[in-house]
Amino acid sequence: MNLHRNLLNEPPETRLADDAEAREALAASDDPTPVAGRFPSYSAAWARLAELALADGRPVAAYAYARTGYHRGLDQLRRSGWKGHGPIPWEHEPNRGFLRALHYLGKASEAIGDTEEAERCSTFLRESSAEADRALNG
Repeated sequence: MNLHRNLLNEPPETRLADDAEAREALAASDDPTPVAGRFPSYSAAWARLAELALADGRPVAAYAYARTGYHRGLDQLRRSGWKGHGPIPWEHEPNRGFLRALHYLGKASEAIGDTEEAERCSTFLRESSAEADRALNG
């Protein structure tokens, strides 16, 4: 008997695989650029590039970095069984790169005046992980 069966028929959480080598490279570097070049599918490096570009007043660059991290993360989510909706828990460290890229895509979209995309990203983040929304937006 399965005591953990989902009685609400909600999709299961999606948990991305850890890329320890990329994670360690990013943690050891002040500049995420070579990490993104060496590990182009690692969303956390792209999210960090977007964060730095926004802080430097370069919203178009931030948008491009965040969009790259977002799409690379979507590819990984789909390969992990995600069907386009459902929880992507912030507590699972490997998910944070995608969630941060989504967050910065929204912020960069807002900065360049793309209100529709900013709202879509905000809703997607909140629906994917309320914890990520709280952590990233305060």
